[in-house]
Amino acid sequence: MEKAFELAEVKDDKKAQYASYYLRDEARYWWESSKALLDRKVITWEKFMETFLEKYLPIYMQDQLEMRFLNLRQEDMTVAEYEVNFSKLARFAPEYVNTEEKKAKRFQQELKPGIRSQVPLLEIRNYAILVHKAIIVEGEKEATKRESEGKKRKFEESISDQGSSKFRGKFGKNGGGQSQKFQKFKPGNGNKKNRF
Repeated sequence: MEKAFELAEVKDDKKAQYASYYLRDEARYWWESSKALLDRKVITWEKFMETFLEKYLPIYMQDQLEMRFLNLRQEDMTVAEYEVNFSKLARFAPEYVNTEEKKAKRFQQELKPGIRSQVPLLEIRNYAILVHKAIIVEGEKEATKRESEGKKRKFEESISDQGSSKFRGKFGKNGGGQSQKFQKFKPGNGNKKNRF
């Protein structure tokens, strides 16, 4: 609504009236009865917001959302997913993010250790730049991990190939067949000296 006020250049004394126009169904009925109880000719935007939040986002819910923000960690999210959740919840804990520097610091503190350990070297105080750099670090870490896994797989395959070729060389072409040397000593092959 505040973006709409700015765009439509709505004056302060008309903001509550403008916002209430967009209420529908149950919210509309609720506002009509609440407005009558307020008993004012002009309802300020601040009073409208206070009344609206008491109904649709009471203090205990705001406290829960603030705690969710304070407990938010990147954990198994990507940096982009973490940023979306951070931005959604940050408005419920404004005192922790009311400057660019505080916001950037809070975001950085709860990144995964592997990313968090590299970002401070850049000494970034701007939130948007910090998010961008953290995404780059995450991308580089993922590329390095894939590259390392690829090399490991190739190494394991080459070891496996070497092992099977040695096995074939030792035991004949079919791998599991008997070598001619072993067949010499088999009972009944005519060699009385080496019979078992």
